[in-house]
Amino acid sequence: EDHVFVTSATPDGTSCHILRLDADNGNVAWDKEIFRQAANRKLAENSHATPTPVTDGKLVYAAFNGGRIVAVDFEGNVAWDWRDNEFVSKHGLAVSPILYRDRLIMPLDGNGPTDINNIGYRTAWDGAFIVALDRRTGQEKWRAKRGLSRQAHVTPMVIEFNGKPQLVSGAGDVVQGFDPDSGRRLWTIQSPGEGVVPSIVCGQGLVFTSSGYGSPTIRAVRPDGHDEVTATHIAWESRANVPLMPSFLYADGLLFCVKESGVATCLDAKTGQIVWKERLGGTFGASPVLAEGRLYCLAEDGSTTVIAASREFRQLAKNSLEGLCKASPAISGGRIVIRSQSSLFCVREGAGP
Repeated sequence: EDHVFVTSATPDGTSCHILRLDADNGNVAWDKEIFRQAANRKLAENSHATPTPVTDGKLVYAAFNGGRIVAVDFEGNVAWDWRDNEFVSKHGLAVSPILYRDRLIMPLDGNGPTDINNIGYRTAWDGAFIVALDRRTGQEKWRAKRGLSRQAHVTPMVIEFNGKPQLVSGAGDVVQGFDPDSGRRLWTIQSPGEGVVPSIVCGQGLVFTSSGYGSPTIRAVRPDGHDEVTATHIAWESRANVPLMPSFLYADGLLFCVKESGVATCLDAKTGQIVWKERLGGTFGASPVLAEGRLYCLAEDGSTTVIAASREFRQLAKNSLEGLCKASPAISGGRIVIRSQSSLFCVREGAGP
């Protein structure tokens, strides 16, 4: 409705906050410290409040570095608080939770709690898992183990395939399908590479993923397999201009991606063939977003390149804001909300010069 929710944390990550702002004027309704914690490890490119919060219209669900998840009402009162004390990550936490029916689902693809420079980083381990929490109480509904995998920050997606819901989730070295009601693992495809970030995207009966550092590859997979299906269920692969941070976008049979170096690529989603490739300029950490047939590509310097979501490359506009921008824009109700390191901007039609 007319609320914007933002997470934040102090530079050392010890004080974690949620803010509510008025979507019309940006006034801060409240800024509350939700909890305090010990400082957690992370990389400089990450923050202590990287995961995007999600809401069901009654509660707001937010995750912070260290793996702690909280639910607050629209006045900032904590409804429940969950933490698995075993979660450790060399990178920090960057995956975002998703809602499915009465569940909040969160992958926790970290490292071994002692040898973080090896276990889950250089060497695969079996300690990563996905947890489903009751969104009303925070109680665990199920916990799904991945098997051997490495660290990642891939936000999953629930799709419907052959009339049944399926949770598709990627991690270092693997892409997997799960039953979102029970947590049962349905299939696994090997996708070598660790530190994977781009979110799961779906279209035309295919799931689009990328692998991480060491062997970056875009893979389109068919989500109808059982058990180990690497040899049979990869529809196509591409090793050209693979994004390591920004997520893909699917629209009208096309797959769009923007690499960190500013190279934008449009692929035929069915075949993986490159339709066009253009250099936008700048450095990118945020994911492109789609609205009304236009892609909004936000660079770290605050400039947004607007391009047509079509088989022909057309740059429609380029706009600039001030500040370091690494968070993906949010679009709702005719507004584009953009977060910089120190400010929150709202762009809408008719707002003035």
